[in-house]
Amino acid sequence: MKILAIADHIDPLVYSTQIKQRFGDVDLVVSAGDLPMRYLGFIASSLNTPIVFVFGNHNTSEMAVFCPNRHVPLDANSAAGYTQNRYGSTCAEDRVIRTKGLLIAGLGGSPRYSMGPHQFTEGQMQRRIVRLVPRLLWNRLRHGRFLDILLTHAAPRNIQDGDDRCHLGFKSFVWFMRTFRPRYLLHGHVHLYDRNAPRTSKYCDTTVINVYDHYILELSDE
Repeated sequence: MKILAIADHIDPLVYSTQIKQRFGDVDLVVSAGDLPMRYLGFIASSLNTPIVFVFGNHNTSEMAVFCPNRHVPLDANSAAGYTQNRYGSTCAEDRVIRTKGLLIAGLGGSPRYSMGPHQFTEGQMQRRIVRLVPRLLWNRLRHGRFLDILLTHAAPRNIQDGDDRCHLGFKSFVWFMRTFRPRYLLHGHVHLYDRNAPRTSKYCDTTVINVYDHYILELSDE
């Protein structure tokens, strides 16, 4: 399976009339946040493939459309308040989604550094994770694994994160990887201006990838 992962920057290689020639063989698109919905809509209509996304801490103007009751805890079995599909895309915030045979959980947003939208303290992010646990345990019983991909905006603490308050990673993501062992954690938020900069790290059984701009992930059948 081939996945096109995107975040933070409208990439002219993707937002192009040549998108089908370049990316027509991808099976799934995931967005790690801070991208306008019209961009996701363009990709969905051009490639005719599912898109799963989370919001970052910018480009949040349409959060109210997808999760108008954002302050109300929601899980995968209680989607009240969610307009799940729009622009050909499915919002994974605080949910576990099964698509193309993959189990994907979404935890968007950044560490709290101002009074802006979709920012969280460490404690708030921990509570969001706790609300996912029942579905993760069900996945283990039903599918033999907790999760395939944790889709976030921010990075884990001390793994591809930044030094400033805004780009510091979440400690709770490190605990999540240690406990639930997803195959991948895909994030954005930390901009990589050098295309040759390292993007991947390994923690326990999880490969952590910064998907800033765009990244092609090819999954083998394991």
